[in-house]
Amino acid sequence: MKVIVIGLGNFGNALALSLTETGNEVIAIDKEMEKINWLKDQVSHTICMDSTIELAYNAVPLKDADKIVVAIGENEGAAIITTAIIKKLCDVKIISRALSPIHDTVLEAMGVHSIIHPEQDSARRLTQQINFKSTLENYQLDNNFTISEVKAKKDFFGKTLKELDTTNKYKLTLITIIREKEISNLLGKKRIIKESIGRINSETIILENDTLVVYGNNKDIENYCIGQEEYDLRNKEI
Repeated sequence: MKVIVIGLGNFGNALALSLTETGNEVIAIDKEMEKINWLKDQVSHTICMDSTIELAYNAVPLKDADKIVVAIGENEGAAIITTAIIKKLCDVKIISRALSPIHDTVLEAMGVHSIIHPEQDSARRLTQQINFKSTLENYQLDNNFTISEVKAKKDFFGKTLKELDTTNKYKLTLITIIREKEISNLLGKKRIIKESIGRINSETIILENDTLVVYGNNKDIENYCIGQEEYDLRNKEI
């Protein structure tokens, strides 16, 4: 997708890099040249501009974007004005960061329904990672079941899903696999991204460095991860 990220503080910067690493074309915008210079060689495009000035958007391909993220985290007024200008200029889906309950209310009144709270969300993700130890990312469905990203075990490498039979052995349902892929940009510079291989079947083979996206009971996911930790520890000692 083509994603515009406005506001390159800690959250916006990390988001722009993460979106790029997962294969998206990112346009990163901030009014501070120092932040632009730091990021310019790591994302597709960067623009130094004041997002609260409507005329500045003449140089921004808003209508070509799939999503626009207003990630401004230091100035609530600037964040609201920026969101209002974008709403006026295009119909692209806006994801806006809220800095306070009042900010939430204003965004909802403007018709922005995708509102994020990075500090709360990050704390929640960190709590899940601590609880599940070796999991990489989690989406908790309720108090008992979770969709998690876990590392493929070493003894999985080179085997088909039919041979592994993860559903019966680990009581986990494998949804898809996230795999590393090397790509080149227009200048020929190569980099590694991670992307889903899509639908899987019994003949799909697990490769080294694969990340498994699994669904299951929290206890079963934790048991899988504990087993992986013990395996890694034994090999480290050897």
